[in-house]
Amino acid sequence: MVYSKYILISILIFAGTMHFVRPFFFIKIMPSYIPFHLKLVYISGLVEILCGLLLIFPQTQTFGAYLAILLFIAVFPANIEMAKDYYITHNKYFWVTVLRLPLQILLILWAYQFRK
Repeated sequence: MVYSKYILISILIFAGTMHFVRPFFFIKIMPSYIPFHLKLVYISGLVEILCGLLLIFPQTQTFGAYLAILLFIAVFPANIEMAKDYYITHNKYFWVTVLRLPLQILLILWAYQFRK
């Protein structure tokens, strides 16, 4: 369980960092009805890093777990948008985007176990 937590922390911090390294990848998958794409990419990256950092410490772990769950729910429309775009453009990696959708549920359950 301890290793599991640190794997999730690493994933969150890495993914959050990628929002700053490759922001235009994340902008491309944002639904058009969401405003301020670049700002929201940076904010979501910062929140993702924050979730990882909060999970490190027992005193902030519960808050970090719940914040991560909210984050995974909040970014789900971008995952749907990515799958939709890959389907429309007949991208050969469409199947990866489809597999990514239930992965969000697994990430939520993974974070949920660290709420205590």
